[in-house]
Amino acid sequence: MASSVGVDDYALTRVPDSARYSWWSVAIQRFGQVSALSQFLLGATVGFGMGFWQAFLAFTLGSVILELITILVGVIGMREGLSTSMIARWTGFGRGGSALIGLAIGISLIGWFGIQSAVSAQGLVSLIGGLPEWAWALVFGLVVTAIVVRGFHSMAWTAYLTVPAFLILVGWSIISELSSHDVGALVSSAPPGPGLSLLEGTTLVAGGFIVGAVITPDMTRFNRTTGDVVKQTLVGITLGEYVIGMAGVLLAHAVKSAEITTIVTSSVGWVGLLIVIAGTIKINDWNLYSSGLGVVNFIGTVSGRKAHRGLITAVLGIVGSVLAAAGILGAFSDFLTLLGVAFPPIAGIMVAEYFVVKKWRGELEAARAKGTVPEDAPVWVPATIVVWVASALIGKFVEWGLPSINSLVVAFLLYVIAGKLGLIRGVGRSRTADADPVPAV
Repeated sequence: MASSVGVDDYALTRVPDSARYSWWSVAIQRFGQVSALSQFLLGATVGFGMGFWQAFLAFTLGSVILELITILVGVIGMREGLSTSMIARWTGFGRGGSALIGLAIGISLIGWFGIQSAVSAQGLVSLIGGLPEWAWALVFGLVVTAIVVRGFHSMAWTAYLTVPAFLILVGWSIISELSSHDVGALVSSAPPGPGLSLLEGTTLVAGGFIVGAVITPDMTRFNRTTGDVVKQTLVGITLGEYVIGMAGVLLAHAVKSAEITTIVTSSVGWVGLLIVIAGTIKINDWNLYSSGLGVVNFIGTVSGRKAHRGLITAVLGIVGSVLAAAGILGAFSDFLTLLGVAFPPIAGIMVAEYFVVKKWRGELEAARAKGTVPEDAPVWVPATIVVWVASALIGKFVEWGLPSINSLVVAFLLYVIAGKLGLIRGVGRSRTADADPVPAV
């Protein structure tokens, strides 16, 4: 049954060289993640409280932070060919910790999948009607589920279609609005709303995509070289932040409001409809894809059995679609935000272990030479759990600076210190049931 539901897409094994993609193919999907409708809202929020050039600096600083994190975590994914939650077994968390990460990713992203479906349904009802909101949410969620069940290849072709369509249509919408304004005057105008400091603006930019940066290995495991990871990150994030974000800044100055998404989505009737469709599909497929990978790892860890990614993805997509249609996902927003605080330290710990402490780096490299994953992994790494929780609490309650970056940096430093003090020790060893050779393609 499972084998007939989509493809497994190397959910628990390394992606072989023969299944890797060109950097451009992956970059289009990365750009699709960043260039969402929410990015316009981010740009409008920043532009409402900052002048154009100050906003430009905030986007620059935020992008540099995101690119650094994304490249470091992405290189790990590319080298090892493993998903985020699988890599975590040998980058400080052990098998038990990786299960917690997989569960957190699964719950968080299926929640956002449902919320995106619900938001899109609202837009479709207002633009064309025809079906009630719950029905549009269900239809939209199931369409995206069908795409994701087929795996990375299907998602790549979806991105080839939706990303250019989104950019062309949004460009048309923006130009039609800005054509009645003096762009030079907008660039030099004062912010129309209450002022934001550079630190606050940078926080908004960096925090807006931090979870996407943390789960980067789910995408970069399909890259071929370190250079490919760097190129796609620079192109995808830089264009996504600047093109979409700064357009939002200009629109905020033009309409003197941060509420500019209605302008973008409804300025030209059917164009707005296509923007909603393209803008949601190209980001929501990755919400569901990474959610599926996380849950597959969780099930494999807890039960010792290998769950099929396609089947798990189908189930999650249906659940997320039904929840969106039922309209109860709004109640989960605070919970999803809380989970978001737990993600940045994961990247800090993974980078510290892989590039500095290297407690399990040798096991990964030895297995990689044979085309497998390591035969076993520590069950728990207590020091890592302490570092993870402490860093997340700092991100939650320390108000100075960039909360998400604070927790990430603190996690990195604490883990390195613990490693130097010899506190990073695994408790127990658990055989990796999926430590089989990579299948030929």
